[in-house]
Amino acid sequence: MTVSRRTVLTIGAALGVGATLSWAPPALAVPGKPFARQFARPDARTAAKFRWWWPHGLVDLGEIAREVDQIADAGFGGVEIQDVHHSVQTVMDPEHHGWGTPAWLAAVETALRRAKARGLTVDLAMGPCWPTAVPTITPDDVAASKELAHGVITVVGSYTGPPPAALVPAEDGVGKQDLVAVQAARVIGSPTAATVSLDPVSVRSVEVHNGQIDWTAPDGTWVLLAYWVRGSAQQPEAGPHTAPLAYVVDHFSAAGTKVVLDEWNSTILTPAIRRLLKAVGGDLFEDSLEIETDATIWTPGFLAEFRRRAGYDLLPYLPVVVQKKGKYPFAFDTDTSNHVRDDYNEVLSDLYHENHLIPVRDFAHRLGMTLRVQPYGLPTDAIRSAALLDVPESESLGFKNLDDYRVLASGRDMGGRQLLSCESAAYANGAYNTTWDKVLQTMGSVFAGGANQAVLHGFAYAMAPGAEWPGFAAFSPYNGTGIGYAEAWGPRQPTWGHVPDIAGWFARAQLVLRTGRPQVDLVFFRQKGWTSTGIGAPWATNDGVPTGWTHGFLSEGVLDLPSAVVRGGRLAPDGPAYKAMILGGDQFHGSEHTLSVPAAQRLLDFARAGLPTIVIGTWADVHAEGIAQPGENDRLRSLIAELLSQRTVRVVADATGIPAALAELGVTRDVEHAASTVMSVHRVDGDTDYYYLCNARHAENRKITAVTQDVWLTAQSRDAQPFVLNAWTGKTERLGVFTRSGNKIRVSVSLNPGQSVIVALGRADRGPNAVATDAPEVRYLDGRLVVRASAAGTYSTTLANGRVARTPVASPPAPIALAAWDLEVEDWQPGTSPTSTVKLKRRFSLTTLAAWPSIPGLEDVSGIGRYRTTVDLGRWDHGLGAYLDLGEVFDTYRVRVNGAALPPQDVLDPVVDVGPWLRSGRNSIEVEVATTLNNRLRVSRPAVFAIAARQAYGLVGPVRLLPYRQAEVR
Repeated sequence: MTVSRRTVLTIGAALGVGATLSWAPPALAVPGKPFARQFARPDARTAAKFRWWWPHGLVDLGEIAREVDQIADAGFGGVEIQDVHHSVQTVMDPEHHGWGTPAWLAAVETALRRAKARGLTVDLAMGPCWPTAVPTITPDDVAASKELAHGVITVVGSYTGPPPAALVPAEDGVGKQDLVAVQAARVIGSPTAATVSLDPVSVRSVEVHNGQIDWTAPDGTWVLLAYWVRGSAQQPEAGPHTAPLAYVVDHFSAAGTKVVLDEWNSTILTPAIRRLLKAVGGDLFEDSLEIETDATIWTPGFLAEFRRRAGYDLLPYLPVVVQKKGKYPFAFDTDTSNHVRDDYNEVLSDLYHENHLIPVRDFAHRLGMTLRVQPYGLPTDAIRSAALLDVPESESLGFKNLDDYRVLASGRDMGGRQLLSCESAAYANGAYNTTWDKVLQTMGSVFAGGANQAVLHGFAYAMAPGAEWPGFAAFSPYNGTGIGYAEAWGPRQPTWGHVPDIAGWFARAQLVLRTGRPQVDLVFFRQKGWTSTGIGAPWATNDGVPTGWTHGFLSEGVLDLPSAVVRGGRLAPDGPAYKAMILGGDQFHGSEHTLSVPAAQRLLDFARAGLPTIVIGTWADVHAEGIAQPGENDRLRSLIAELLSQRTVRVVADATGIPAALAELGVTRDVEHAASTVMSVHRVDGDTDYYYLCNARHAENRKITAVTQDVWLTAQSRDAQPFVLNAWTGKTERLGVFTRSGNKIRVSVSLNPGQSVIVALGRADRGPNAVATDAPEVRYLDGRLVVRASAAGTYSTTLANGRVARTPVASPPAPIALAAWDLEVEDWQPGTSPTSTVKLKRRFSLTTLAAWPSIPGLEDVSGIGRYRTTVDLGRWDHGLGAYLDLGEVFDTYRVRVNGAALPPQDVLDPVVDVGPWLRSGRNSIEVEVATTLNNRLRVSRPAVFAIAARQAYGLVGPVRLLPYRQAEVR
């Protein structure tokens, strides 16, 4: 039997029986509640969330409560309140309604109270918009974000005058600049080159007396460099949000974190809000590290911290650290420059963790909340960050491929965390034209990368100053005229009535992806834990993943965690249980062979403890990360030599040798299949295995096609039986056809692009199963195997006991084309206010299906279409059923047969089993299709949306009824 979109529906039809569930996996997600029951009726704890955009506190409290109800009624589990309003072109009274004002606090309290009543969680951003900022500091404050700006003059001979002024002018609001040092360095080559080469041996300090320099250069051309520390004066995006203005805090100092927590304690956490947060729960949230400066990111005391942590003085190397508009204007030799910059980034990363993430996490815990952060945007160790955070978060707009997610998922798993969140489904120029088809394709793949929580981007508050129909949207129009990105979901969208079906899919998929423990085949050690880079593991992407291998990434920052132990040949056996470690060169610096001494020692410890390890290259040229200190390289070479001598280690010349080395080490993958775009996530709970299989895109812009193929899955128990868990309906069906070989089970999957299926391998009462068949389908129904076929014949089915059963199937009716439909269109148009919608009814009789833009009168209509037809099936006798193949549908749809609403259907595969609802004689079929608002907005707001292409709405077809007949395998 092929595992596909069609597999798990109510499938009794002609035999008069329904699928039964004789298997209940162990409980985990909600203790004490059987998993099968959780899966059938998931609750808010595993549901997706919405990012909820507010125009400051310029909101109506009654509307706030209504919107919480709308989100809860649609089946979502929480909201993240964000003060975001890039589309608003006027200042919105930040003094009386801005972030942290009494009006804003009253709205937050209302949201919390209503969320408590509805069982939703509420997440709060740490400040207005992003990055985190407070209105209690100025750019000159010690707690404000800092930069190191440099000035430079070229000297041949002597110079008398003041230290060179900063090349990058200070921003408005900066009142002081402190001189850190003045240095001279000899120029090698041209002093006007884009990157000026300097002689590192020549760098020397230059004295300043009474604000003046009097210095004579030795022979040659020199530069005088002055370094100035000052506030960056960065403000959060799209302000002003507060009065006085809020400025971004220093994310690398204790002082920067303290002013944030002080503002929360003194202003945000009213007694009522504090009580409600403990009752409601939720996340304290911080967006990505978008610390912006045209100079160099800095923090007070950085020189001292650098010496303490890196073991040497940064001052002689300061010329190659400073930046101007994101570029390095000076360099020593390439290796030295890169290594110093690596040390600079590592120290900055440590300060971020110790002075910001950990204190804020502990603060959130005292509030009864958890900390969710997007720990990227700078070259910091995001793997370490993910291990420290309660909930690390990724984003589908900014991440370049699935390895960006796997970086954070690996940190999550090593830290013993459960969630990897994703800021989900934001698309450039996607406002009001984003389809749920696209969202599901995106998120199906993102889940294959390790994420298991979607925070959808987003739900917009109804109204804001200057907003036009259909209401306020945070990012549309963007900069006044652009379509903008992301989407404004909610009742303003025609698809909203179908969204509970989609919310159910999210809740069930996320439940499975949080159950038990992850199981990952391989882990790649990387010298840098950066993410949102697009740099992953080329062999895995090109060769490993396509054939079933799964992988993660580790950095030195997680090697000291309690989980980082080897037992039974597995690294982190109580977590991802990696089967093998792969060590290659530093992909961020030309694949150079570099490691720290502590990292080398840990890798050696793992290999000695039995972890299979593959080393790419001989590493004879290994050197320490950063600037090597005395004795480091000698110690490192000794450790690497010892590592390479271990019986558990294999050395390969390049990545092409990885498969042979894995085979020699006895390392196998949990999922095996012929090369394809199928990707997997494997989780284990007790003796039950859960496999999430997706026809996934490694990167958003990659084109993929439908896949049908066999897949071998590894079971914990040799007695396991395969079941399909339908995330759309909540139904569970035992598979009728599968092959067993030891502890591996072969199933067949059929998946459209972005589509996924969940297969569980668990113990159950033994029943008949087939290992092979020439029938189109063999299903397991109520303890019996049945053949389902669309053509007459005698079908052979080989049973697990070796017996070949031959099942005669009488001819079902021929396929029936359904071309004639009555169409009622609910045409959504702007009403008398920006938030009101007029819904006009239009009726059509169609003899041929076509997209709405091809139907006169529907060219620029958006809304809901209800297609109705009848079909006379004559005598619909015992054993008959049918699929309704809808062909092309835009966007979401629901089906009714003879007045009965069918269960939710997979948006990515509009083929519906309607067998149980058909009867003899005349049958009515209704297909309700909902659209985006794009086509209407093209004409109602042409200044913004006219550039968008019309979308091919509706039931486009061709639609066919495909009869089948079922017969029991005896």
